Amino acid sequence: MFQGSLVALATPMAQSGEIDYTSLERLVDWHLASGTDALVVAGTTGESPTLQAVEQVELVGTVQKMVRGRVPVIAGSGCHGTEQTVRLTRRMADLGVDACLLVTPYYNKPGQEGLYRHFQAVAQAVSVPLILYNVPSRTACDLLPDTVARLNEYPHIVGIKEATPGSARLEALRRVCRPGFAFWSGDDLTAFDFIQSGGHGVISVTANVVPELMSRWIRHALAGEWSAARVIDRQLTPLHQALFIESNPIPVKWALEAMGYIPGGIRLPLTRLGKSAQPIVRAALEHLNVRLEAHV
Repeated sequence: MFQGSLVALATPMAQSGEIDYTSLERLVDWHLASGTDALVVAGTTGESPTLQAVEQVELVGTVQKMVRGRVPVIAGSGCHGTEQTVRLTRRMADLGVDACLLVTPYYNKPGQEGLYRHFQAVAQAVSVPLILYNVPSRTACDLLPDTVARLNEYPHIVGIKEATPGSARLEALRRVCRPGFAFWSGDDLTAFDFIQSGGHGVISVTANVVPELMSRWIRHALAGEWSAARVIDRQLTPLHQALFIESNPIPVKWALEAMGYIPGGIRLPLTRLGKSAQPIVRAALEHLNVRLEAHV
């Protein structure tokens, strides 16, 4: 299954909000050259809540053509409703993606039985590998380990992106999940402890701006080279923190613009990074000697 540094890819947009496919190709080529292990497209960092379903399908299909099988492509297909999630996941499966990432239904605040039935419905509708995604800070619901254990009956539910900070939740999940079930951190700041506790990698926001460095430290960690991994992780800490100074993906899109990779488009209700936060993100990038090309 997918190990290492998986980038939660930002979606480049023009100032008008239209997807900028020229900049997207530049990003994809950069990640392929920098050792990124997989591309996660149309997820939260890709502004999935503001993308129409037809745009998500076009975006994922375009990335697949750019990648040409060189690394896995994982499509975000989770929605707030079960019917919509099933429909979109089927469309992504028809594209031939390597897996689909399914966030817990947001805003509805389902209980554990509702969450189980939601993911059960998707698993019964498709055969593509499925990755659960638990991010309680954004969705107002929490997919608990016992519910994940129930979902282990479906072998094509292959793992979970867990964005509960720290390693305690991972330890609970490992106790109840089948052998071979995979775990990815969804929190860059605590990903070191997560991998040290048995995780398989990270689906990363930070990898958008320093893909080679993220790839290098995770390769050290997965090889058990903890001292080397810790040195790099400590170097990355200010950037991990800065990229969440405002709601993701606001800071990371500003950083990519400052680096000259994308224009400054972002869709409402998200807005451009505030002026008071810009020096903090800039300083974190400069701390890692990231070259800034654009005046923003």
